[in-house]
Formats: sequence, structure tokens, C-alpha cells
Amino acid sequence: MKNIAAFPFHKLALALIGVSCALLAGCQDNPDDFATLDGKQPLVIGHRGSAGYLPDHTLEGYRLAIQNGADFIEPDLVATKDGELIARHEPNITATTDVAEHPEFAALQTTRKVDGVDETGWFATDFTLAEIKTLRAKQPLSDRSQAYNGLYQIPTFREVLDLAKSEGAKVGRVIGVYPETKHPTYHVDAGLKLEDRLLTMLSEYGYTKKDSPVIIQSFEVSNLQYLRPLTQVRLVQLVDGNDYDFKTGKVTFAAPFDRPYDWTRAGKTENFDSMVTPAGLAEIKKYADGVGPWKPYIVPVKGQYDAAGLMQDLNGDGAVNYADTVSQPATSLISDAHKLGLMVHTWTFRNEAKRLAFDYQGDPKQEYLQFFRLGLDGLFSDFSDTAVSARSDYLKELGR
Repeated sequence: MKNIAAFPFHKLALALIGVSCALLAGCQDNPDDFATLDGKQPLVIGHRGSAGYLPDHTLEGYRLAIQNGADFIEPDLVATKDGELIARHEPNITATTDVAEHPEFAALQTTRKVDGVDETGWFATDFTLAEIKTLRAKQPLSDRSQAYNGLYQIPTFREVLDLAKSEGAKVGRVIGVYPETKHPTYHVDAGLKLEDRLLTMLSEYGYTKKDSPVIIQSFEVSNLQYLRPLTQVRLVQLVDGNDYDFKTGKVTFAAPFDRPYDWTRAGKTENFDSMVTPAGLAEIKKYADGVGPWKPYIVPVKGQYDAAGLMQDLNGDGAVNYADTVSQPATSLISDAHKLGLMVHTWTFRNEAKRLAFDYQGDPKQEYLQFFRLGLDGLFSDFSDTAVSARSDYLKELGR
């Protein structure tokens, strides 16, 4: 039994006079709740599987993320020529597969427009699933291990869903799947609309309700608006940007990372940052359950500048870059979104020192803790084990 001194008599008094605790600052309906929208601990989402350890979007990578404690795994979805949904980061599969090493596919190399930009390479939309299955995944980042290149197949979305169920049974947890519809406009132009295919498959698995272990995300808007009346599954509007301005701490914009591409096609001129204003969030609330902003929209980073206006090399490595920035006080984005009932999931958390602001001193857990303390609802991590460990530290910090 709890000590009577700890009983929240203030809540009893409020109830008697008909005042909701939610209306008062610093008053929680359940003192054990987290500062997240639903009062539960923040989610850890395995970004592209276990992208820090294994090639992106492989069954082996998803399995490792689950074993490392991830609550959700994230397959980016593109379509094959014969309409199958597969897990690849982009329609252009050049950087993430060994397709260039297959002479039988040399003639399929081509140039296509993706979000208005010419890209040369090999595209999933020109391959059948059978052909895709002859390829193997590779690590797209040169500074990460290349030891697993050529070992793992390209999975279908069905295989990812099956893996989540089977591995969830092994670890005794429901594992969620967090698919992203990649470049919806590109796929519509190719005659391979993603959304209906996605809904059909989710329906097969019984994933049609708000509490289903599925969240659908997109950087475009019109496809989420299309999905909204067709499913109760949770939808998240992603918010991108091109780069950072280290002097101001603001996100910068340049095509194709300036706005949702369907906005560009429709002639809209607002940039992504318009989405994270109170008015922009209110628009998102009309068709989505959450917002997925890039990290600097929540915690900006800035460089330190000398009298001559030159950014300082804080870590003394002879280069001036992101690793020399310092994290700044948080914006109001999380609280603004929560006021509207929108969950907030941000991306992407990585372990490498060059991908951390200087004030974290090479310790990725410090970044996680900063975001957890803000009431973040979930995050995408390339290193699920580190994210889960940091969350455990956060729980201890809260006395749990």
C-alpha cells in the first residue's frame, strides 16, 4: 500500500469541484505517466532495421533490431515492375544493392526523375520481384562495415510482416511495423501506386485499427490524405529539410528537400517548416495521428563563431562540421503537437561521434536523454541497442 502522505489529495479536491487536472500546468492525471502523449514510455524504432550494424532493409537487420529491443521496425517501401512491395530506401537501388555487379542487368541502367531530379542508376520499378531476389544488399555508407555486403536478400513487405510476428513470438513482445511509402508521386507516375497495395496487405494481416501494431509514414501529404478515410491505422506526416544553418540553428531548404514533392507538383510554395508551426500542425491533425520531424526542428544545433565570423573547430580535428555544433534549447514543437493530440517521432539517432553535436562529448546516450526528457513519443535509431539502453537510463533517472 502506498504511503498515505503520497496520496494526491489535490486531485480529489479538483474532482470534487469539477476541474480537470489536464487544465493545470504541472498536474498529471497519473503521476507515473511519462511526458509522452499517451503517458507510456517512448518507442524505439529500428531505422531501416539495424542500419548501424548491417546493410539497410534486410530480414537479418530487422531481426537484430528486435533482438536489441526495438519496439517497431521500419521498412521503406518501393514497388517492383510487377507490383510487389519490397523494402528499399529508394526506388533507385544502385547504392543499396549489388545490382551494378550483375551484367545481366546492365541494359536496365537508366536515368529517371525522382522528385523532379534526374537520377541515373537501376530502379526497382524496372525489375520483377524474381529479378530483385537475385540481388543482395550492401551498406550504402562507406564509413560503416562493408563486411556483410552481398550476403542478404532484398525482403518483400510480406516477409517483413511475417518476421515481425515470428520474432515477436520469440521475444514475447508485439513488434510493430512502421512502413514508409517512398516517393508516392514517383510511383503514381510509374503506374504503381503504393497505397492500395499497402492497405490490401495490411488487411490480410488484420492490421486495420488504430491499435494495430502498424504506423504508416510519408514525406508527401496527398497520399496520407488519401489513406485517412480508408484505414484507422495510425498515420504520421514526416517533415524534412535540406541542411542546417550553423549560425542561426535553422533548417535550410533546397529542392528536392524543400517541401513535399506533391506540394511542388501542385504549385505550393511553402517549405517543410510551415508544417511545424501551430497552424501547420493543426492541418496535419486533420489527416494524421502524428508528426515525424527531423531532429533539428526539436533541438536546433549551432556553431560557435569568432570575431571574424568563422565557425570554431571545437573538437580540434582540423575540420569544421556538424561535430563542432552545440545543441540548443528545445523548441516548443513537442508541446505544440501534444496540445493537438499529435504524437511526435523524430529521426535519426546514430552512434558515430561525427554524427553527434560536440556537447554530447561522443556519448550518443546524452542525445537520447535530451530528447526523452522533452516528452518525445518515439525515435528512429540506427543502433537500437544503444537507444534501448539510453531509455533504461531514462527510466532510472525517473526512479523506475
